[in-house]
Amino acid sequence: MWGADNWKDYELLDTSDGERLERWGNLILIRPDPQIIWKNAARHPAWKRADGVYRRSRSGGGAWVQNRLPESWNITYGDLKFVLRPMGFKHTGLFPEQAANWDWFGGLIREAKRPVKVLNLFAYTGGATVAAAQAGASVVHVDAAKGIVAQAKENAALSGLANAPIRYIVDDCKKFVEREIRRGNRYDGIIMDPPSYGRGPGGEVWKLEESIDELISLTSQLLSENPLFFLVNSYTTGLSPMTMSYLLELKVKQRYGGAIESGELGLRVTQTGAYLPCGASSRWYAK
Repeated sequence: MWGADNWKDYELLDTSDGERLERWGNLILIRPDPQIIWKNAARHPAWKRADGVYRRSRSGGGAWVQNRLPESWNITYGDLKFVLRPMGFKHTGLFPEQAANWDWFGGLIREAKRPVKVLNLFAYTGGATVAAAQAGASVVHVDAAKGIVAQAKENAALSGLANAPIRYIVDDCKKFVEREIRRGNRYDGIIMDPPSYGRGPGGEVWKLEESIDELISLTSQLLSENPLFFLVNSYTTGLSPMTMSYLLELKVKQRYGGAIESGELGLRVTQTGAYLPCGASSRWYAK
């Protein structure tokens, strides 16, 4: 378990009955989490004073049934700053467990003591982008959602990185990778955070477990002759860390050597001290 233990502006206060109780800055949120299968375990007093509560609907989807939240607010992680906005699908615009990965590849970039070029695919609101740029890398940030990419630019500016060497691309990630292969562009670090489900450029539905092999195979062709790392994240139930590890073994390690480590990302629950699993990562890195 890799715990995101260095947060001060985020805290997972308690978990019970399919819900998280969280502190985002000074605001308290209750949001659903299907992995929280334990019942009647709520103990933290903040359950009674949440500023925002998101509930699932039995007919699908969900809504903020209680919302005293501002339209947006900011939180910090070290030298990084992020804007949060409550979204229609329970999200805030940030996955705090990913800070464990930011710390990991940020250390590799700093220790490399050379120019490092990073490709961030399915880059969302740019948590990994600003972490890599703050560590000294130049970054190509790719996501298919124009509004989400705009929020990534906002996060970079808030973090003092408005003029950092970050290139923002609104595009289908697979199509972008295929064009980069033809153009001969190469990267020292690759971050891949694909969704569990998606739609291709023609509207076709795809599932990550059916597409991840091709995605990693294509993207591995963009690694430089002296690559630093390759990180794959997954929130897909059934796609285990060791499955992703095996793919990195086939596509990356057999060519470049190095090492692979895989595991779950977690957030420590203040009330119990135990860690809540929040997704999985597989990391290849040069030795």
